[in-house]
Amino acid sequence: MNGRNIEFLNMVHLRGPNIWAYRPVIEALVDIHDLEDCPSNLIPGFYERLSAWLPTLVEHRCSVGERGGFLKRVREGTWPAHILEHVTLELQSLAGMPGGLGRARETPLRGVYKVIVRAWHEPLTREALHAARDLVMAAIEDRPFDVAGAVERLKDLAESLSLGPSTACIVDAADDRDIPAIRLSDANLLQLGYGARQRRIWTAETSRTSAIAEGISRDKDLTRRLLQACGVPVPEGRLVDSAADAWTVAQELGLPVVVKPSDGNHGRGVFTCLNTREQIEAAYAVAVDEGSGVMVERFIHGDEHRLLVVGGRVVAAARGEAAMVVGDGTSTVLQLIESQLNSDPRRGRDEDHPLNFIRLDSAARLELERQGLQGDAVPERGRAVLVQRSGNVAIDVTDEVHPDVAEQVALAARVVGLDIAGIDLVALDISRPMAEQRAAIVEVNAGPGLLMHLKPAAGKPRPVGQAIIDDLFPAPEDGRIPVIGISGSRGTTPVAHLVAHLLRLTGRAVGLASSEGLFMGAAQVTAQDSAHWEAARRVLLNRAIEYAVIENGGRAILGEGLAYDRCQIGVVTGIAPDVTWPEFYMEAPEQLARIFRTQVDVVLRDGAAVLNADDPLAAELAPLCDGGVLFYGLDAESGVLRAHLEGGGRAVSVLGGVAVLIEGGLQIPVIGLDELAPAIDADGPAPVLAALAVVWALGLDVERMRIGLRTWNARVQPGETPTPLAA
Repeated sequence: MNGRNIEFLNMVHLRGPNIWAYRPVIEALVDIHDLEDCPSNLIPGFYERLSAWLPTLVEHRCSVGERGGFLKRVREGTWPAHILEHVTLELQSLAGMPGGLGRARETPLRGVYKVIVRAWHEPLTREALHAARDLVMAAIEDRPFDVAGAVERLKDLAESLSLGPSTACIVDAADDRDIPAIRLSDANLLQLGYGARQRRIWTAETSRTSAIAEGISRDKDLTRRLLQACGVPVPEGRLVDSAADAWTVAQELGLPVVVKPSDGNHGRGVFTCLNTREQIEAAYAVAVDEGSGVMVERFIHGDEHRLLVVGGRVVAAARGEAAMVVGDGTSTVLQLIESQLNSDPRRGRDEDHPLNFIRLDSAARLELERQGLQGDAVPERGRAVLVQRSGNVAIDVTDEVHPDVAEQVALAARVVGLDIAGIDLVALDISRPMAEQRAAIVEVNAGPGLLMHLKPAAGKPRPVGQAIIDDLFPAPEDGRIPVIGISGSRGTTPVAHLVAHLLRLTGRAVGLASSEGLFMGAAQVTAQDSAHWEAARRVLLNRAIEYAVIENGGRAILGEGLAYDRCQIGVVTGIAPDVTWPEFYMEAPEQLARIFRTQVDVVLRDGAAVLNADDPLAAELAPLCDGGVLFYGLDAESGVLRAHLEGGGRAVSVLGGVAVLIEGGLQIPVIGLDELAPAIDADGPAPVLAALAVVWALGLDVERMRIGLRTWNARVQPGETPTPLAA
């Protein structure tokens, strides 16, 4: 193998909070071989090639702390692993994913580094790492590299993996509220929150969206009749079964009319302002193939509007406008559409464009025929040609909505039964009452698109994702159940099982993932080692679980990350210098402390860390906790406990052979250790003290603590060899 090479030895996807970051990352183990002797300043032309290929690297501040800081490091001399980190982040950014955190750290092996980069999507980050390696090696060896092609491939991959814009705005709003989100499928199905307090969303549908309501909304005739029965203004009309019947109904209603499928979507097969039998029969022929039935309705004069109703109130409104071209005497209608309409930079095929391209569909061709034109016709100079009567609905008019309009629209959503609804309304002026202008609601849609409100072609973007989150989780709800994370070098399993036992006395369902199995409520799901990410995530996905108790060993934190973003209680039972993980190059005491501080780092502000006061490394983690701290220890007179109590803290310790809760000079006895003797194993009473500290922090009363410990103790008979507090 060429000695000047960058080789990936391993890649580890840390899917949750880890020793590097709160967010998922990929930790790549990289061997740069003889390039260890070749910092960038010793490679002729390297700086020039790299900065020319990726000029946006100038935005990377690096440790210099200023714009251009990273490129300054490259010019002065830095190593390929560090460059690989920044190039990977930049390629992800160019692919549409913000760069995020990156690190490059040496290992004890010469030339071997850990390169850590934010992983928005694992396949994308892996691909970006490989592309970055190839780019850096090409720059080192003075070979061509197709930067544009690499970025385009990453863009395509990012697009295939990313959430749609409607779902993404809801997830972003959840993140702003510190509500956890879990993607449940490759599509847009997500869980917001944990356990029994979760909600689910699929684009703009939620776990509160009724299947019956959705079915009603798909049946346009049924929707119209229900709204009409409740006094909501709708156009008169009915289902028809033939072209002749359509003409008969049109005569009954009075021309002009609308012909549309009874259960179509996206406006396909909808024809408006029809005035002749020929037009109506032609429209029927198209509409009948777009749905299971055809409706004829009275035509409503005015502009098409889309109003978004969330939780019974209008949160956004957009207006459409007709699409027109003006003849120049030389260009065909098709050419005018391209030059005057589709050239608008706001038009495109993806979510970055609020307007769609104009195409001559059947409705547009019919509109041209009414004007005596076809697509290849050349209108005379100055002639205005209507192409689409209802263009893209993308002009924000939220601030113009009249209270009467808002009331009628909210009523329509309520009649159908939708928690989130897109209401299509035709009105001359949305700032006036509906009755004044014979305005009407023409459709009620479940799972409405949100892009028109997020990126309007004109007007202000509206925080519709926030409105949906606020409806799903009215403040102060955050979708969280109490999560108790238990980490440490040893003694974590007995603490986890005893905590779960004590919490079951509340009558609530407790999920437990431990090295001795996975438990959902009172049922043991598996007896296999479940102190890992996948088992913990199963607890958090279970809609019945009201408390989650999760054991996290050092190897799980280093190899997978935590399964939860934050926790109510974080326990560190101790950090033993003799328990190391050399395969992760984690052997020194300060490195071991970094592993278990991860558990403390994720404690919520209204939560608490429970730390072993008898273990110096564990006790030193206290200042890192965002929430409160409870210490536990066998010596109530130790310096750590005494200082903590004098500062107003809480602790659990042993006085006169009795486990006691101590706060503000008050000592509350719980149970004598002699009474617990049969259940105390080789770890001594420390797991009991830790479990008491956890449930005290969660508000469990002392009497339940006593009952729980006594019932636990009764499981072990005198003379038996105790199991490690197993459930």
